[in-house]
Amino acid sequence: MNPRLETSASPYLRAHAGNPVAWYPWGDAAFAEARRRDVPVLVSIGYSTCHWCHVMARESFSDAETAALINRDFVAIKVDREEHPEVDAAYLAAAAAFTPHLGWPLTVFTTPAGRPFHAGTYFPPEPRSGIPSFTQVLAAVRAAWTERREQVDGTAAAVAEVLAEARAAASGAGRLPSIDDLAEAAGLVQAREDREFGGFGGGDPAEPKFPVATALRLLQAPAVREANPAASRVAERALAAMAGSPLRDPVEGGFFRYATRRDWTVPHYERMLIDNAQLLEVALEAGDEQTARGIARFLIEVLQQPSGGFGAAQDSESWIDGARSEGGYYAMDAAARGTLDPPAVDEKVVTGWNGIAIGALAHAGQRLDEPAWVEAARWAADTVIGINLRPGGLLARASLDEIASTASATLADYGQLASGLVGLAAATGEVAYAERARDLVRACVDEAGAIRVPGGGDPVLAGQGIETPDAASDGDEPSGFASLADAAVSLWQLGAGPGLRSTAERIVAAHAAAALAQPFAYGALLRVAAHLAVPPRQLVVVAEDRDGSLVAAARTVPTDVLAIVTPAQAAQWSRAGFELFAEKTAKDGLPTAYDCRDFACRLPVTDPDALVA
Repeated sequence: MNPRLETSASPYLRAHAGNPVAWYPWGDAAFAEARRRDVPVLVSIGYSTCHWCHVMARESFSDAETAALINRDFVAIKVDREEHPEVDAAYLAAAAAFTPHLGWPLTVFTTPAGRPFHAGTYFPPEPRSGIPSFTQVLAAVRAAWTERREQVDGTAAAVAEVLAEARAAASGAGRLPSIDDLAEAAGLVQAREDREFGGFGGGDPAEPKFPVATALRLLQAPAVREANPAASRVAERALAAMAGSPLRDPVEGGFFRYATRRDWTVPHYERMLIDNAQLLEVALEAGDEQTARGIARFLIEVLQQPSGGFGAAQDSESWIDGARSEGGYYAMDAAARGTLDPPAVDEKVVTGWNGIAIGALAHAGQRLDEPAWVEAARWAADTVIGINLRPGGLLARASLDEIASTASATLADYGQLASGLVGLAAATGEVAYAERARDLVRACVDEAGAIRVPGGGDPVLAGQGIETPDAASDGDEPSGFASLADAAVSLWQLGAGPGLRSTAERIVAAHAAAALAQPFAYGALLRVAAHLAVPPRQLVVVAEDRDGSLVAAARTVPTDVLAIVTPAQAAQWSRAGFELFAEKTAKDGLPTAYDCRDFACRLPVTDPDALVA
């Protein structure tokens, strides 16, 4: 076993510890060894539930002859993209210069200084359909390194220059989108609807279909729904189509990663935390309680770990009758599954992804009166705060077996965790979670108001001078900028002060032009813009218990903020600087609701009918 990998905080790296390849984990040591030997670096990036990563591992990395070539001619680094998203983003951007077909496994060849000069994705063990074999690629790269070094160095320098220019061009300033802007942007997203099968895309029956939860959540934003009612119906149709298709597991409730066909059939069977947490919010806003309950059950019963944190994903493959089967487990009914070992769960607790799950379960548990969901969210939050938050206030990207990874957290980790903690604070009434969220947001804003990653991001990339994309666009999750803006505006809505609204405004304005031009790629940022475009509706219920009729009525009222607190908790919120809770008391000892618009509250009511009316 490779001692450099077997104690890693990544299940993906641990799975490769038995390879004959002399893998290094991501870090300075590998590049130092490449400089000493004067050989190029092979960087192989994947994740534990990636099907083609498993295939390439079996075909090439487990093969002794292939491993001997790698060990002789390269220094090899194995990277978990979920543990090191900045590394993944930087090398994906570089790989775009060499191939239009990006994905995982991502195979990148760099100089000992870390500069990419060739890249691809999956390479088969033998030439196939115009794709060279992996050993052919290794030989060609080795020949270029030994025979055409000047050309290799020139290519690496050119790629680095293009990435730096792209990052510089991404910065800018602008204005906040108006309601009309948002309605038009929603119309552009709406125009991409597959009218026959729901969701986005169409035309090619074999075209993969992804849920694109960030775009769905933009269409469901209250301000967007009011300005363009037809847009929210696109989201509802998409959810209904997915929920009634093979993309959703009918037994355990979760959604698979994507469908390989336009009609949502033939799923790619990984089940990801990040997808399901976002789709829980989509189902909740669509009023699809059955789907929401199924997703929550999957999150808690399948992905939540004994430590309390949520694992990153469940694999597509499992063992059936002594053979590896992709998707076979999911084709079984409940009784047959009971006789099988389920696909493995990647037990890595990713900070930001847990933040999204914490927020989703807290919101859903509060609205659907499921206190067990809120407690599951609280358990995960306490785990992430206790393990992934380092002394001094810096976050780790992830942890495994209650040991924090050495990987640095990203801006998205800070923003996503902060957003989740705000939602948990409102659902539990405990201001300490909101205070922690406020600290996380403030840590990402310097004295001049500029947004930064606390601790400076990945130190290896920084030391090599390799630029990472500075994008506010969404991938399969809300971007770092969008997440931080969401946390800031959510804290402002709870009364944490206008400075937090200003932070959100600066972030949105800086990226508004790009977002309005390509709204499908900026759903999360434009959803924050929608919250900024209209005054918030805030509902605070002060009650000693959560079982009364006034609390039940409050759960049915559409609001931007719903906070249910005891009188003592309301006083704690006020003392902590959240002005929404100032002077909020239980009138005559009765449960009391305060219905507010932009912090201006109507007269308090104690009658449920009056609140709903």
